Amino acid sequence: MDNINVFDFDNTLYHGESSIDLAFYMIRRNRKILLYVPSIVYNLAKYKMCLIDREKAEKEINDFLKVAVKDKYEAAEIVKSFWEDNSHRLNKAIIKRVGKDDVIITAGPDMLIEGIKEKLGTENIISSVIDPDKREMVYFNFGENKAKRYKEVYGDTPIESFYTDSFNDKPLMKLADTVYIVEKGRLKRMTEQGKAKL
Repeated sequence: MDNINVFDFDNTLYHGESSIDLAFYMIRRNRKILLYVPSIVYNLAKYKMCLIDREKAEKEINDFLKVAVKDKYEAAEIVKSFWEDNSHRLNKAIIKRVGKDDVIITAGPDMLIEGIKEKLGTENIISSVIDPDKREMVYFNFGENKAKRYKEVYGDTPIESFYTDSFNDKPLMKLADTVYIVEKGRLKRMTEQGKAKL
């Protein structure tokens, strides 16, 4: 396989954090889970500062899923409805850069990304894995796990360009020849010194 380009999803191909947006969307539908709002906001702040604890975040996600949805059928209906309301938030300018052989790697859950897959330009998507029957995450595709999963699927296939918004993706950055930081929809190429430039 030739060199490929790899894309993060949130704040890269999508304007915002899709999983957080989905969580608040679910809360608006089910007021019983309002108690999770402080935790969501707190963990989002830690994520932005690259301080999030992967195991703790995974536990909180699983706890939320158990309360937020009653079964896989309700989950599928929520995802369908969410994308009907939020597909306009896709970053069409960067999606145009995605080729059919390129790869999207996201910490977002597979059930969420599958709901918008036909608009993303590639079938090659690696995401977190949710067991729909148990309503729990069985693989959290975050941080080092993204690079690990990429290597499991694509071996030593070089990454020509990697597009992301977050330094939580440093393990994948190290695998790429060129890194582009997406900031407010604009691209900045990383220099070898680790600084972004226009």
